[in-house]
Amino acid sequence: MSHEYRDRIYIRKDIILKLTEYGELNQTSLLSYCGLNLIRHKDILEDMEAKGIITKTEEPWGNKKIIKYRVTEKGKQFCRHILEPYEEMFPRRDSK
Repeated sequence: MSHEYRDRIYIRKDIILKLTEYGELNQTSLLSYCGLNLIRHKDILEDMEAKGIITKTEEPWGNKKIIKYRVTEKGKQFCRHILEPYEEMFPRRDSK
């Protein structure tokens, strides 16, 4: 099984699309659905949160906390006006 490199811009788009599709996802589900690794990709989530593209909430669950993410209206607009035209111009390579 080979894994192809995915540009960070496509990772961002995948995150926005999954959050738009599901409304809100906990951190584990989001990373799983997008095929991401928390250690390697946490900086992308933090950057998107800092720029107001996604929001993060923490909910207590017993003696632990659940981290949930949701896309903002700014994130939806960013996807529509920037990421979608980018992917039209530079489509992802088809996996064979």
